[in-house]
Amino acid sequence: MLIDSIKGTLVKKNPTSVIVDVGGIRLGIPITLATFEKIPNPNQPVELLTYLHVREDIMVLYGFYDDHERDVFMQLNSISGIGPRSAMNILSGTDPIEFKKKIIDSDVASLTSIPGIGTKTAKRIIVELKDKFTDQDTGSDLDFLLVSDDKDKIDDVMKVLVSLGYKRSAINQVIKKLVTEDGLDDNIEDIIKGALKLL
Repeated sequence: MLIDSIKGTLVKKNPTSVIVDVGGIRLGIPITLATFEKIPNPNQPVELLTYLHVREDIMVLYGFYDDHERDVFMQLNSISGIGPRSAMNILSGTDPIEFKKKIIDSDVASLTSIPGIGTKTAKRIIVELKDKFTDQDTGSDLDFLLVSDDKDKIDDVMKVLVSLGYKRSAINQVIKKLVTEDGLDDNIEDIIKGALKLL
């Protein structure tokens, strides 16, 4: 991965791509629907994690809102016959954390409900990725991130802390600690203050 992330001004966005001005250079970057929904409106600062896909005839910089999405993309892209475009289409049809959990659970039926995944592809994905995702994430970690009551608050807190320069991995650990020990406050500003004390 030659370019880990970019930071600049969002010039234009649509559900499949964005244009970001980085020091006067405007980059066209394919994104997923989930990233489209989470990034700010045009003319605002934006930071995206990236993956540079290089072939003999083309280079494409793909953009992602968080580590979970980029990790799933890279794992899907490593499977023969899927490729980056198919991986982006799959991620546009599912939450990356839910997707990991479906693979860990070997849930073929749920995987085939995602556009672009048939039964054969679902089984191949499970065979290729189940052990990798099980090693990375425990079921309890995924369940924590999928708590419906707190997911929107966690996303909002994540955006603010990332904009302040903190790493997503460190933020995840701090938020998990806050949830486990005290539960999340209803006020997002108080959650941010509590997180900053631990970062």
